[in-house]
Amino acid sequence: MPTKKLKYTIFNIILLAGLSVLLAGAAFCGYKLQQISAERVQVKEDYALSNSVTFGLFSVDEWSDRISGLISGKIDDYHITPKQRKDIRKAVSNELHTLIAKTIREFNKPKKGLGNKLKKIAFNILVDSAELQAQVPPFTNLIVAKITSRKSEERLKTIAGSKVDQLVDQIYDSTRVANYAVTQYVYKKYKVSDPENFNKQIRLRELELTNMLIRYVCVMLGCVTLALLLWLAMRKHVELQVALFVFSLAFAFVLLFVGTTLPLIEVDARIDSMKLLIMDNTLEFKNQVLFYQSKSIVGIVNTLMSQRKPDTIVVGALIMLFVLALPLLRLIAQGIYVLSTKKIARHPVIRYMTFELGKWDMADVMVVGVLMTYMGLNGILKSQLSSLNIRTEGLQIFTDNGTSLQPGYFIFAGYVGFAALLAFILKRVSPHDNFK
Repeated sequence: MPTKKLKYTIFNIILLAGLSVLLAGAAFCGYKLQQISAERVQVKEDYALSNSVTFGLFSVDEWSDRISGLISGKIDDYHITPKQRKDIRKAVSNELHTLIAKTIREFNKPKKGLGNKLKKIAFNILVDSAELQAQVPPFTNLIVAKITSRKSEERLKTIAGSKVDQLVDQIYDSTRVANYAVTQYVYKKYKVSDPENFNKQIRLRELELTNMLIRYVCVMLGCVTLALLLWLAMRKHVELQVALFVFSLAFAFVLLFVGTTLPLIEVDARIDSMKLLIMDNTLEFKNQVLFYQSKSIVGIVNTLMSQRKPDTIVVGALIMLFVLALPLLRLIAQGIYVLSTKKIARHPVIRYMTFELGKWDMADVMVVGVLMTYMGLNGILKSQLSSLNIRTEGLQIFTDNGTSLQPGYFIFAGYVGFAALLAFILKRVSPHDNFK
């Protein structure tokens, strides 16, 4: 018997040590989830700030810079083609012939006065209209050669370019300075020098962080699930029930804390690309973020409470009471009930908080509410963004809806299910009747 009792004692110690390792693993995963989520939110905010439509598609400065660059490129690439030279020669020739004919008609009109009549006679004697018209082709060639020379082309380009620059200098909005400051800040932070490398680096880092979040969520929920399976396997060992329940409460507290502080839902609406055909050139805007926001339950409460409006403060206080405070009080009351003496455990307040407080605990309602909010918001954004999708010959717009549930939702949902299971077990097995 002593040997058998010692064996059970060693087994119990190993079991509790294993549960301690699982609890430490869950807590460590929660800690890493906090760090990774914070970095991911910061990365997404930097991306949204740098690619905001305020500094891109909705910026007058950005449009003026791009259009002026397009026009300047057109000016620099401009050269008079043979066809244009032929048209110029034809136009100049026609103008010269018309001018000569008009001049001759003016001189041949009936004149009054001796002086005017003498001028007419002198003009007809000295000027041969047919000979004058014959001089038009060589003179035309001379003018066309002068106009279409490389020097004249460069002079015209300089004049046109200066006019474009003058027009651009007259266009100004307040985003240019802010855009420059933001760009310099994020480029220095991520050690890049251009938007292409910045966006590429951000996307790679975001994907890496997302994969890490998925892994840690799975490991954390796996630790909790394994602890439940151990409890199920040891359900007939009455001497372990108190310790197992206390460990379960610790797991529930970790899930509650992590689930309420991690982001629940992320709203990300953007214009993936917009291509506009102008003067046979494509003007393109990419990765234009319309809206980005990521919030946890604690973040939602802080936002509502900081609005300084009675209605939002009341809503924030109610969420804090029914979603944060009451679940925590319920866990504490269950711990007191299990660990205390029968006299304390049977106190009406302790019993009410242990067995009846769940009626006021709205954590499960929060889980359903967030899910319904996500489904409704995701549907609205898809509908609204799809109406912006345009595919024509001159204009193409492609939108992207990145709204998604975040790790905080799954951890918090795990807490709700775990807390409901603990309440069920506690109702089925009274610790002061069966626990030693």
